Amino acid sequence: MDVQWDGRLCVHAGECVRAEGGVFLADREPWCDPNLTHASDVSRIVERCPTGALSYERKDGGPGEHPPSQNFVVVSNNGPYYVRGKLAIEGASADMPGVKVRAALCRCGQSKNKPFCDGSHDEAGFRDPGAIGRTGDGAPDDGGPLEIKPEPSGPLRFDGNLSLVAASGRVAWMGTKAALCRCGQSKNKPFCDNSHKAAGFQAE
Repeated sequence: MDVQWDGRLCVHAGECVRAEGGVFLADREPWCDPNLTHASDVSRIVERCPTGALSYERKDGGPGEHPPSQNFVVVSNNGPYYVRGKLAIEGASADMPGVKVRAALCRCGQSKNKPFCDGSHDEAGFRDPGAIGRTGDGAPDDGGPLEIKPEPSGPLRFDGNLSLVAASGRVAWMGTKAALCRCGQSKNKPFCDNSHKAAGFQAE
């Protein structure tokens, strides 16, 4: 199999280099050696990557990556939205295959690679514990497509079956439409409360 790494998307979450088996080692050249174990094991490690920076192409006739049966967004502690599902992210480049299934989306407003996270939340000192106070209207069991549209200088719009997961791991909200803050200023995080207007947030 071939494994691809996209530095535009990586926030060094460490899921790959901490995996057992030595497929990924940060201080080795090359740092990824998919020949060390079976392709199915490599694919499972790659699919741990929460940002879509890692993707793979199997050459042994084995299955490629399939989206999970549910679409969900984890509102991480002091960090991005980690999204998994059958994703259609407006503005994503065609050469970013991983973000069709996994993505880390900026919610601090500081990323230079919006709508994707680039780790700027650390330098900016963004702080939010990832708690969710609201509950939604519920959603059918089947995940299906999830469209994600960054509004110009506004929130991230989600359209499709969706579950929001608090940083504590609690499934807190279920519904089919959501507007989530991406300026970092909302008083009702993770939901947009139009604070981007007063803050003068600018983004495509």
